[in-house]
Amino acid sequence: MKTYDLTQGDLSAHLVRLAVPLMLGNILQQLYNTIDAMVVGRYAGGLEFAAIGVSSSVMNLFIFIVVGACTGISVLFSQQYGARDLETFRRQHFLTLVFGLLAAAVMSLASIFLLPALLKVIQTPEEILSYTKTYLVIVLASLPASFLYNLYSALLRSVGSTRAALAVLASAVVINLILDLVLVAGFHLGIAGAAWATAAAQFFSAALCILYLRLARPELLFNRADCRMDGPLLRRTAHFSFVTALHQSGLYIGKLLVQGAVNSMGTDLISAYTATTRIEAFANSIGDSSASATSVLIAQNLGANRKDRAQQGMRRAMLIFGSLGLFSGALMFLFAPQASALLLGAGSGVAFENSCAYLRTVSLFYILCFTGSTFVGYFDGRGNVSIPLVGACSHISMRAALSWLWIRRLKLPAVALGTGIGWVWVNLFWTLCYFYLQRKQEKVKN
Repeated sequence: MKTYDLTQGDLSAHLVRLAVPLMLGNILQQLYNTIDAMVVGRYAGGLEFAAIGVSSSVMNLFIFIVVGACTGISVLFSQQYGARDLETFRRQHFLTLVFGLLAAAVMSLASIFLLPALLKVIQTPEEILSYTKTYLVIVLASLPASFLYNLYSALLRSVGSTRAALAVLASAVVINLILDLVLVAGFHLGIAGAAWATAAAQFFSAALCILYLRLARPELLFNRADCRMDGPLLRRTAHFSFVTALHQSGLYIGKLLVQGAVNSMGTDLISAYTATTRIEAFANSIGDSSASATSVLIAQNLGANRKDRAQQGMRRAMLIFGSLGLFSGALMFLFAPQASALLLGAGSGVAFENSCAYLRTVSLFYILCFTGSTFVGYFDGRGNVSIPLVGACSHISMRAALSWLWIRRLKLPAVALGTGIGWVWVNLFWTLCYFYLQRKQEKVKN
């Protein structure tokens, strides 16, 4: 479980070394909800399976606020580690832990309070409303544990120790699967059992991360001398975490609006969309790793004041991850029927047909998902966290608007087409921003 000095050595090797555990970790992360969906679908029934899909849209809104906030914090951790400023690193660790846990607890209470209104806004069908509420109350109550895991996972990523986070997550997924089978299949607790399994796995992964750091990397943990207020550092941390959290929450507010458009079409399309989001989440998790790997590489090198190496790293990342996006899109197009059948069954009629059509449409644009994620990692690593926010919000707004406009005529492929058009736009926007920043850097150098 090594850490790596990303300011020296081969850039491609560093990107692969960072990205592969992140990809595997993101795929395992998707297994949380996918395992719930598969176990509930097999042992509980179709209504509870559809409720898992609606629940995910609401749950991810709040969980990815936490993930987004920790992404911003990881940029600061990476810059400080690249500069070898471990004193500031530990002090930021203390401040983030204290104020982050407080914020997560408040968000947990607020999300449960707002839950009835949110479910009404996205037009949750009456027949699955009680199942959806049951699942979400349990999962949202465990947001502090989700924050702890994501904070320490971000800390490990920032020092290049992505394999340790992967090992912790793999253990948590095994726990989740065992508890799912015991609570849902064994004790017949239905969707509530799946929620309790997910919450318990989050607590387990958080505890295991803290234990690993205490045993293997104690120099990264704060001590008594670090437990003090630092106003400027807290404000900088709050700024980065707020903007990146707003980025992620903007994405999922848009996805809630898309879910509302799907919900208006009935349970067949809800089931189809539930299946496609599970399948697509695995491909997206690979793309998301390009953002995290690029961000850590860029941030460490800028922290060490190696600007030219950071630019070289961005070009190398775009080549590697763009090629991976092209390959992922081809696989999704070819295996759309088999992937849909895995969750829905080959004889699922309308749901199966819409699932296949969605996957094949969105796969045509998939390279742009990966290049877009690489741009996000580059801008975050530089500290230009507002640029991904603007681009992502414009993308998701376009996706939601086009989904509502076309869904009655095109059914589920309307969502895929709106997503692809949004990716075309946002990649163009981020390309222009990238070249603007490059020209600005050249002027400063000259």
